[in-house]
Amino acid sequence: MERNYIVLDLEWNQGSALTENPDIPFEIIEIGAVKLNEEKEITGYFNRFIRPQVYKKMHFMTQKVIQIRMKDLEKEETFVPVMMDFQEWCGEEPVFCTWGSLDLTQLQYNMQYYGMKPLSEGPMEYLDIQKLFSLYFEDGKSRRSLEHAVEVLELQKTDDFHRADNDAKYTAHIFQRIEDRSLEKRFSYDVFHKPVDKGHEVYTIFEDYSKYISREFDNKAVALRDKDVARCICYKCGHIAKRRINWFSLNNKHYYCLAYCKTHGFLRGKIRIKKVDNGKVYVVKTIKCIKREDVENLYVQDEKSRLKKKYL
Repeated sequence: MERNYIVLDLEWNQGSALTENPDIPFEIIEIGAVKLNEEKEITGYFNRFIRPQVYKKMHFMTQKVIQIRMKDLEKEETFVPVMMDFQEWCGEEPVFCTWGSLDLTQLQYNMQYYGMKPLSEGPMEYLDIQKLFSLYFEDGKSRRSLEHAVEVLELQKTDDFHRADNDAKYTAHIFQRIEDRSLEKRFSYDVFHKPVDKGHEVYTIFEDYSKYISREFDNKAVALRDKDVARCICYKCGHIAKRRINWFSLNNKHYYCLAYCKTHGFLRGKIRIKKVDNGKVYVVKTIKCIKREDVENLYVQDEKSRLKKKYL
């Protein structure tokens, strides 16, 4: 089956405070998307406005940025029928592509609020075109605005930014300019739906690192004691690497360790502890090969952590 790339952009409204309705902090009012085939040729467009059901007054910042008035939405359909049409248009097993990491999370907040079937049972793969742009055209670390990328690539600014259909088109054109097809394997993961058990955990090997997304744990201490979380596996050969520095942290959020693989040398493990709305936590762990100067820096950081514990 030929896969479709769905380049997605959303516009949303919000209440006077983000805590006004935590079940749906942002309410989607426009869906814009571009469909591309496996050769990255554009094969279709989708653009629909949505009549809001939760926040019926346009937030002043939304009004200022996207120039949509509430009365412009009064005759539009509500979220569920629009979303059903969108999913039908996407086809089977679409590969979603977004600029940044926010859109799919907010889309699933809205779907959950209205009782719709989730897009996935656990973390969902997608392509973050903002990240791929940085990897291909810049330093791989920076995260630039969509308008910056359009200017760098000297694309024509024919339409206003901050409208879902226009931003989706700009993002699709940037995606087409990324000629290294291997980057399309550099999936990001939307974790709105966390792994429910070990069977749904994510372990992915990329060219230069591995990523593990765990199931939920009752608290941080339980997570760090778990053997799947604690061990370091060399992503190049699959062997368990012996830890030279056990897991330590300077801020109680990010944890690091140093391990050694007899075949591939030193590895740095990094754990990020993520909180869940239900009070539990899950772990995102990455492991990558590092150079000698990075090894020395880890020893320095570990010593700082020891001294911090000693004098607290």
